[in-house]
Amino acid sequence: MNTIVFHPESDPNAVRDAAAILRRGGLLGIPTETVYGLGADALNEDAVSRIFLAKGRPQDNPLIIHVPDASWLERYCRDVPPAAYRLAERFWPGPLTMILPRRDIVPLQTTGGLETVGVRCPNHPVTLAIIREAGVPSELSNSAGTYVCNHLLYCVLHHAGPGVRAGFIHVPCIPEQTAGTDRPSLPLAQLVAALEAAVAACCKG
Repeated sequence: MNTIVFHPESDPNAVRDAAAILRRGGLLGIPTETVYGLGADALNEDAVSRIFLAKGRPQDNPLIIHVPDASWLERYCRDVPPAAYRLAERFWPGPLTMILPRRDIVPLQTTGGLETVGVRCPNHPVTLAIIREAGVPSELSNSAGTYVCNHLLYCVLHHAGPGVRAGFIHVPCIPEQTAGTDRPSLPLAQLVAALEAAVAACCKG
């Protein structure tokens, strides 16, 4: 498996390349204002299945789709009430998830078999840029227990033939996103090694 480290602060193509991975059905580690997690195209059932497999997540545990702004709500949700837009104006981007009736374009695999879908707008500029560039909503599954305080890291996990192609986008942490946290940081090398081991185990299954 090849590992690539991208630096969006110096690489003008990093956002474009990360978005392309989402569109191709790959997995992408994306930060939010709280933690980071593995993301995928929420409309691609194969990509969503990789999230469940990689995380060992129960199939009936719904995923949350992430959008860049409230104008995307109508694309994926039915009967969006005016209150939803007021809430979005007040709290988005930020850690507010709204549960709304799903449109048929959102697979039941994403919603855990439910007719509703959770929608959120993450408060991270690079993540928002990637979702906009991809043109598809991103599902995010938190990487519990692997919190990075001084670096926000993207883990790109893309199946290429019989193997896995992995890359990471490394960006400096935004200070206000980590102020007050007492959770430990994880060095980049350790994170890369841990994620590569997880992907290798996933491929064997």
